[in-house]
Amino acid sequence: MVRRIDVTGADGVRLAAWEFADPPKDGREEEKTPGVLLLHGLMGRASHWAGTARWLSARHRAVALDQRGHGRSEKPSDGPYSREAYVADAVAAIEQLDLAPVILIGHSMGALTAWQLAAHRPDLVSALVICDMRASALGAQSQREWTEWFTTWPLPFATLADVRKWFGEDDPWLERPRPSRGEFYAEVMAERADGWRPVFSPRQMLMARETWVHDAHWEELALVECPSLVVRGIEGELGRAEAQEMVRVLPQGEYAEIPEAGHLVHYDQPDTWRSALEPFLTAALRA
Repeated sequence: MVRRIDVTGADGVRLAAWEFADPPKDGREEEKTPGVLLLHGLMGRASHWAGTARWLSARHRAVALDQRGHGRSEKPSDGPYSREAYVADAVAAIEQLDLAPVILIGHSMGALTAWQLAAHRPDLVSALVICDMRASALGAQSQREWTEWFTTWPLPFATLADVRKWFGEDDPWLERPRPSRGEFYAEVMAERADGWRPVFSPRQMLMARETWVHDAHWEELALVECPSLVVRGIEGELGRAEAQEMVRVLPQGEYAEIPEAGHLVHYDQPDTWRSALEPFLTAALRA
């Protein structure tokens, strides 16, 4: 069962959280289940975590959050889409849903939110998983490339099949076909009168990215006190040398890499992703 829970984020922004578990039966009080909060990356949505959340729910209270500007959450026209806002929203979700001490699992931008939260609110976090997110600054050129990339999207798409084909095969950013990428982007499209368009605003995505792309985030990594797992896809955006340096900087860092996976690790290789996480999460439960 999946149920929506409304959360009030920073500045009163309305957020949608999704719990992947059956509610307690007959209203009986049960022993508190360890909480997990899953944070998607830029342009993502909570549903991208469905596969992960379902196997997590056997031993955890697994909740995925549509972050501001994404999914079913509110999309304020001019933000704020700052790092502080995203972290404050995640704190609000943890506190309002009584998830602490929580395991944070973040992908890409969501991973940055997760480690910034763990750095500044260690009282709320028991363990951390960082999936394919760099700690180094990406720079102005990277932001310009993203701005140009959005202009190449052939919007509107006539069908979802066209979405899958373009993002999985035809996108000039692709080095080789990756069907899982097409599936990922199909989930962030909605049908409008003229065809299929993204559920997010590209302008707002660039606003959100602008707030972290120019800065390095090593100092906050060093402040994370809890056990932390850095996961990279072999063909992803986080290189091995940088990932291993992140593990070294983290006070309790561990490392895993997923073969034949790109940036969308949990989409590309869900079984290997699960195998990498389960020993770490089991240890976190015992701690």
